[in-house]
Amino acid sequence: MINCILVDDEAKALKMLQKKIEKNFPELNILASYQDPEQAVVGIKEMQPDLVFLDIAMPNLSGFDVLSLFEDPEFEIIFVTAYDSYAIEAIRHAAIGYIVKPIDSEALQEAIAKAEKNIQLKVAKKNNKVLMDLLTQKNNTISIPTQDGFTFIKISNLVRLEGADGYTKIICSNHKEFLSSYNLGKFAEVLKNNHFFQTHRSHIINLKYVTGYLNEGYIELMDQETVPLSKNKRKEFLDLMNQH
Repeated sequence: MINCILVDDEAKALKMLQKKIEKNFPELNILASYQDPEQAVVGIKEMQPDLVFLDIAMPNLSGFDVLSLFEDPEFEIIFVTAYDSYAIEAIRHAAIGYIVKPIDSEALQEAIAKAEKNIQLKVAKKNNKVLMDLLTQKNNTISIPTQDGFTFIKISNLVRLEGADGYTKIICSNHKEFLSSYNLGKFAEVLKNNHFFQTHRSHIINLKYVTGYLNEGYIELMDQETVPLSKNKRKEFLDLMNQH
């Protein structure tokens, strides 16, 4: 018997997946199902399932965020996504299963068979690490949740990030812009120790793109934009620039 937990913020999708599993896969024992990813993290830690069906695009915490909250996670994962374009190559490279909504029974069967094999081989810990390395700054990239899915951008190409109303606007060196559903605080955690500096409660900049400082309290960037610098951060900023 394989103990599993289902995580999907959409009630209809969660119910549909549960019905398919209960009807066609008697070897799977559903311990719990969650719409709230934060509650799911608690449940997974408490119940320690063998397998987690994990939706990728969820509010507050994505499926990748959920995985990142576990140190050396040893549970097998089948990712569930409404898209067949983003993150799939990383998931495939890590030998982790995935299914695309609406869930096809044959695809579900293949993903579960793959998960069962991985559980027997006890390779979940290794595969999960490979995936997280691909999705995080260890690979010099950052995953940005957008309305269409996820975009992967080289950290070195980020010029600045601007927070507003719980969202974050990301500006890259090629002048492309992205709007992320993550707030600025989330990116501040991910980008710390990567030559990024939070100049203001609503702004983070890449120090390598700084071209000047104005006495009025603004920083000039190579894209010819300026961002405000809080008074209490001026000394820290100037010290950092002197080091650069």
